[in-house]
Amino acid sequence: MITTPSIIYSVLAYVANPGNNTVSIIDIETNLMTYNILVRSIPYRLAITPDGMQIYVANYGDLTISVIDTIANAVTATIFTEGNPSGLAITPDGTRIYVTNEDNNTILVIDIATNTVIATVYVGTTPNEVAITRDGKYAYVTNAGSDNVSVINTNTNTVISTISVGYKPSGIAITPDGMYAYVTNAGSNNISVINTAKNTVTATVFVGDAPSGIAITPDGTHVYVTNEFSDNVSVINTATNTVTSTTDIKSNSFPIRILIKNGM
Repeated sequence: MITTPSIIYSVLAYVANPGNNTVSIIDIETNLMTYNILVRSIPYRLAITPDGMQIYVANYGDLTISVIDTIANAVTATIFTEGNPSGLAITPDGTRIYVTNEDNNTILVIDIATNTVIATVYVGTTPNEVAITRDGKYAYVTNAGSDNVSVINTNTNTVISTISVGYKPSGIAITPDGMYAYVTNAGSNNISVINTAKNTVTATVFVGDAPSGIAITPDGTHVYVTNEFSDNVSVINTATNTVTSTTDIKSNSFPIRILIKNGM
């Protein structure tokens, strides 16, 4: 009898380290750092392609994006952004990446096959985060300086709507069904709930002090929000848009980002 050898895949976490301009790779099975990749100045945010083959790193310090090949664990391309790159979002089909440039109020659209900029979209003041609907048709951008959200049609790469939200919008997440976008307003301590069919705010939910990071459960029933200055996490029920619980984090932790892992 011929047996086929089993293949073991490691589950890896990638960490941006602005203090030493590297991206660390951690093996989740062993919780050990396996590699350190030198990128450019002040790596700030990361995004991974749907096939897991490439990681894009926003280098806030020198207006670039580093492209990491996850097989070679090496930088294979550098993209110049002409602005301070902040938020990153990759389309579900893995063909394009949308990048917010905070200092020149633009979104760059990058073709992943060629790692070249194919469009520049002007949005509001100080664009921060970007999220793309699951069908890939629309990108939602929080503009911290103009207190609104720009909606981009990804087919034409034009802004089709601008939605007023709270003060200093930061994080954004879209429900799995694409019906709602939840926006953290760091300056007004609340969450704006946007109906994506109408592109209007349909609810405002007050949370903790300086809400920043946001994530939605895979079933779309709950939203988790990090409150940076109150050291806790608010949990919102999406059916009622009310806070159902608050989880305290260690004092002076200043939580700013949150991710939710799918169950196995």
